[in-house]
Amino acid sequence: MSLKDQISEDIKAAMKAKDKVRLETVRSIKKVILERESSVRATGQDALTAEQELEVLTQLAKQRKDAIAQYQQAGRDDMADAEAAELAIIEEYLPAQLSDEEVAAVIDALIAKTGATSPKDMGKVMGPAMKELKGKADGAKVQALVKAKLGG
Repeated sequence: MSLKDQISEDIKAAMKAKDKVRLETVRSIKKVILERESSVRATGQDALTAEQELEVLTQLAKQRKDAIAQYQQAGRDDMADAEAAELAIIEEYLPAQLSDEEVAAVIDALIAKTGATSPKDMGKVMGPAMKELKGKADGAKVQALVKAKLGG
């Protein structure tokens, strides 16, 4: 079942359960997917690839995380809680995130493979790391670990 089909089923389930937050969140995911699909049709592609669907979900999750941080800074815990509820629903569709130890192991392997030794070599590691960890780890976490391991 594609992500789009899964979301359609989840919209129906949320309607039946009268779960307003889930319904609004899942509808917003579907809206972004449909918008992205219409933009890729110009390239001759009928539907989004799994990778493109993952990009959409990752983008939505990042937006929620940024909003949570901003609301907390402004002292609007009620709004931060609402965003956190939406984030939890979005994360249900994302692949499981790797633990810090698993991310560190991948980074260690890439550092050894590229021969990176100093903060100047961070670019050599970040590109392959983000490609390999896409959707599996937060980019800020990956960057912080690479920086720490290279002495930056």
